[in-house]
Amino acid sequence: MDKSLKKIWNVISSILVALVVFLALLLVGARVVGLQVFTVLSGSMEPTYHTGSLIYVKKVDPYTITEGQPITFMLDENTVATHRVVGIVPDEEDPTVIRFRTKGDANEAEDGSLVHYKNVIGTPIFSIPYLGYVADYIQHPPGMYIAISAGAVLLLLVFIPDIFADDKDKDENKKKKSSRRKKGAHAAAHKAAAVDAAPEEPAGESLTDEIRRKTDNLLTDDEVEAIQQVVEAGRFDKAAADALRQELIKREAERDAQ
Repeated sequence: MDKSLKKIWNVISSILVALVVFLALLLVGARVVGLQVFTVLSGSMEPTYHTGSLIYVKKVDPYTITEGQPITFMLDENTVATHRVVGIVPDEEDPTVIRFRTKGDANEAEDGSLVHYKNVIGTPIFSIPYLGYVADYIQHPPGMYIAISAGAVLLLLVFIPDIFADDKDKDENKKKKSSRRKKGAHAAAHKAAAVDAAPEEPAGESLTDEIRRKTDNLLTDDEVEAIQQVVEAGRFDKAAADALRQELIKREAERDAQ
């Protein structure tokens, strides 16, 4: 992938991941701190809570609720509502039990039935406009399936380029390593070629130093001494030169591979 395109994609993918994480925190993270999240599905509390808003509700002691305070409660077995308290009424049979008279801010009339204190979920502490549409959509099919699929695709798009990049880097490293080995082998071959003939001691350089120089210090002291004895005895023939050359090529390649 081109470097400039990769940078652009990294920025885009980072933004998308941040949005997903932010949305997850808004929907799921709130529960960690004891908040419940609900979507406003009607305009009965306009303009306090707009339709499509996401409201965050905190559990409270019903006996601490006062008139004028909005509450979220179970309207029936399957319906949750958020309306404002306009009155607190003691139960006729048990005065220690309270019920709440409620009314939507946008409604002209009060609600038809009182809310038993046990049906109170809590009080809203803040809301986020329009996010409820998204939350409601992704929590039910087919939006749930689309969200899961989109999340999986996003993860693939984020991590696949890095996987391919790692493979590409590995291939490049292998090529570089192979190239270094070949260069080392060629260099060793050239060095070994210098000892195809018996070393001759030039003026000012000992035979030992000449052998070390031509073999690039790849031999041990004992090996240098052994070769020197062969040369001085006049037994450094073509077979000895070929064997030395192969050994030098092998050692040069091993040294470059380290």
